[in-house]
Order: sequence, then C-alpha cells, then structure tokens
Amino acid sequence: MTVRSPHVAVIGCGAWGRNLVRTFHELEALAAVHDVNSTVAAELSARFDVKARDYEQIIADPSIDALVVAAPAAHHARIAQDGLAAGKHVFVEKPLALNVADAEQLCKTADAAGRVLMVGHLLQYHPAFRALEEAVLEGTLGRLLYLYSNRLNFGRFRQEENILWSFAPHDISMMLRLAQAEPVSVSAVASAPYLHAGIADVTTTHLAFADGLQAHVFVSWLHPYKEQKLVAIGDRGMAVFDDGLPWASKLLLYPHQVDWRNGIPQPAKAEGRPIPVEPDEPLAVECRHFLECCATGSTPRTDGAEGLRVLRVLDSAQQSIAPVAGDHGSPASPKSEYFAHDTACVDEPCEIGAGTRIWHFSHVLAGSRIGRACVIGQNVMIGPDVDVGDRCKIQNNVSLYRGVTLEDGVFCGPSVVFTNVRNPRAEVDRSGNFEPTHVEHGATIGANATIVCGTRLGAFSLVAAGAVVTKDVPPYALVAGVPARRIGWVSAAGERLGDDLVCPRTGRRYQEVGVGHLEELTE
Repeated sequence: MTVRSPHVAVIGCGAWGRNLVRTFHELEALAAVHDVNSTVAAELSARFDVKARDYEQIIADPSIDALVVAAPAAHHARIAQDGLAAGKHVFVEKPLALNVADAEQLCKTADAAGRVLMVGHLLQYHPAFRALEEAVLEGTLGRLLYLYSNRLNFGRFRQEENILWSFAPHDISMMLRLAQAEPVSVSAVASAPYLHAGIADVTTTHLAFADGLQAHVFVSWLHPYKEQKLVAIGDRGMAVFDDGLPWASKLLLYPHQVDWRNGIPQPAKAEGRPIPVEPDEPLAVECRHFLECCATGSTPRTDGAEGLRVLRVLDSAQQSIAPVAGDHGSPASPKSEYFAHDTACVDEPCEIGAGTRIWHFSHVLAGSRIGRACVIGQNVMIGPDVDVGDRCKIQNNVSLYRGVTLEDGVFCGPSVVFTNVRNPRAEVDRSGNFEPTHVEHGATIGANATIVCGTRLGAFSLVAAGAVVTKDVPPYALVAGVPARRIGWVSAAGERLGDDLVCPRTGRRYQEVGVGHLEELTE
C-alpha cells in the first residue's frame, strides 16, 4: 500500500520562510503558502505554482495535513495551537513558543491529538553534527569534560528579540543532545545594549550538568567576522565542528592526550584528522524527516519535548541577564509591574507588559493586551480587545478600537485616527461590521494621519503626517497625501532611501522585488 506524501502549508514567507517554501516544493509536498504580506505570498505562489491562501482557509482545509510555521516568534504558539486543534501535524521554527507555559501546553495538545509536533532546530540535522554525536556516543572522545560554541556575525541586527533568543537556540539544542541531559544550573551575562535600548547584542551563557560537564555559548551580532563553531572536549580526544569550512574539514578530530610526568600534566599533541561527513543540505534533511514522521507517526528527533527543554534553558538564561542588562528585548523577560498614572484607568482583565508606562487620563479597556516597554501618552484609549506589541509608542489623543492590532515597535503620532467602520451612522448599529486594521512591526504613523479600517500597514512603512490611508501600504513604503500614495521607500531605521536603496544611517541594503515591493538584502 502506497502512503500519500503529506500536504504542507507554509505560514510565514519571510527570509527563512522562503527557504522552507522552496524545500517543501522540491520535496513535492507544498500545497499552500500564506503570508500577511499578500505581495510576498503572490510572488511565491507564482514562482512555485502553489496557491496563496487565507490563514483561516488553510486551518479549515482537511486536505492540508501539516503546517510549517515560520511567522514571527510571537505568533508561533497561537498558530501551532490552531493547527493542532484542527488535527494537523505542525513544524515550528525555533523557538517553539515565547514562554514555557505555552510550550508545555503545545506538547500536551499534540500528545492528546496524536499529532506530530516538531521544532526547527536545524543544526541537529547537519551531517557534521550527526557525525560528532556518533563519535561522542561511541566514546571516541572519552568522557565529555566541556563544550563551547561561538555563533558570531556582523548583523543582521534584530529589534524584535535579543541575540540570546536569535542565535543561541541552535547551540543549546546541540549541547543538550550531546549531554543527553538538562543542565542543573544556567547563568548568562549580557553586554550593555549598544544598538537598541533594552536589546542585548552580545551574551555568554553557562550551563552546568549533574555529571560535571560544563558548557558555554558565546553569541554576538557585533563581531568583525562570521564564525559558527562547536567544540567538544573529552578526556580522550577533542572535536571541532566548524560550519564555516568546506565539507572535508567541517568536522575535525584531535586525538590529543594528557601525559602525567612526575605528577605534572604534559600535553601530548596529535595532528587533527577529518571525520568523514557525507554532504547534504541540513534543511532538506530536516524537512524530509518531518514528512516521514507525519507519514509514519514516528517521533521527530527535535520534537516538542526537545523544544521545551531548549526553551527552559533560554528562559533561565534570560532571567539571569534581565536584572543586569535591563533587557526588555527578549520575548521571555520576566513580568514586573508597569506604571500607570493616577488619572489613568486600566480595566480588568488586561495584560500589561513589564516596563510599560501609561500616562494621564488614558483608558485601557477590558480584554486588551499591551506588550513590554511601551509608552502610552495622555488621553489615549485602547480597547476593548486590542493587541499592542512590545516597545510601541502611542502619543497623545489616539484611540485604538476593537479590530486594531499593532505589532512590535509601532509609532503612532499625536491625534492619529483609526476607524472601524467605513460608513458609520449614529442611528445604525454596525458593531458587528467592524473591519480589522493591522499595523506591522516597526511602522510609523505621523501626526493627524487617518487609517481607514480594513487596511494593513507593512513592516517599517512610514505614513506622513495628515495622510489618509485607504488601501494596504507595502513594507518600507513612504506614503503621503489624501488619499495616501507611495512617494518613496524608507529603511528599517526610518531613513528615506535614495536610488541605491542603501540606508544612510546603518548601511543596510534593500532591493525591489516585483512591482511595488521592497525587502532587505540578507547576508
């Protein structure tokens, strides 16, 4: 009997999501794509001859067996939960969730539903790491003494998460695999934020295990060169997995020994020799593994439980650095009290993140969620049931009605107007006809601008003061006028881009993709 290959939908088609789309297409499993940016979804739909579909359609379609989640990390848990509840298998890019409780619930839901839950810890599928793991299990290195890793680069600089959450999950996942245990203690040290307030650019994390094994992870996006290296030290040998080298040299064994002479240790050095590794694309290996698990019901190598173990380490590390670095840039910062002026009113239930400040005469209505480190100015109304991300700034005299969503880092100037109905009448109840308005990460809306409901403002777009937005605004677009029209492009730093599409502040480069769409060039 032939088993049908699972049909997969990729949710989130950004820089990494595109790679997943390509790979599942090559594996003849891609059935649909979805991205909040309809232009991106349409482009990939045409390139890979696959349908671009609405999120709700994908969730409800029983012919789609599995979701592949590459959306921003803040949405991982919700999308995964939706997929599992709909009876689908789910592959989630790292991290599995932004807090341990959500990850635990996902694992329980997957077990109860009998569905596959897999986390995208890519390097566990790298042939060189698999060979290193085999060498450790076979005793080639003897008893493991310590592990260390360097994951370093210059850029890409994130604003939605700190370097710990961006880079370290890869190495923590590999270390837990080699240790075959969870650490008994975790501590971390973060640099003072250099580029963005409250977001650490450099961290060092230390793990200690019950058997005496020690490990540390050094990550930075402010490093002069790229390095991706994992070193394993045993009492009979040492091994280096260096992903920056050619395949023939990616994994080297150093059979060094320590000779004791008259009670004094002496190094007995030996030449490093390569451990044979069969070249293969780790992402293709990972995606094939997911499809096989979906088809057979077998447990993934990086299942939900493994993702939960990594998340526990990240959470412990974050809690140790937050008081030192003042770090509000990671998704796992522990909750602390927010500030609300005596004249402000916050209804229950509401969720207000750590470090948020709510000023004079503002009102947060029931069911609303405001993230961490936000500034809410005077006479602002939010809610009911409005979602505001982390690090948003909402200046005086702004009202966010039901249906408005602000992602992280959104700026609303004074007296910005959001509508929720296109044709209001005082004597006609249209509360059941509210249209949603979604403002993506990093967007700026100038003073006195009007955002007509049912529109989406793309990431890092900029709406000029006084503009009236009546249709979707692409990411990085600069729009002005009544009605608003695109008059140029801006960078993630808010600088207007010239013909070379290079940000004059940061040097980051951009390119036009298709008609009327801009994206940042990645390394």
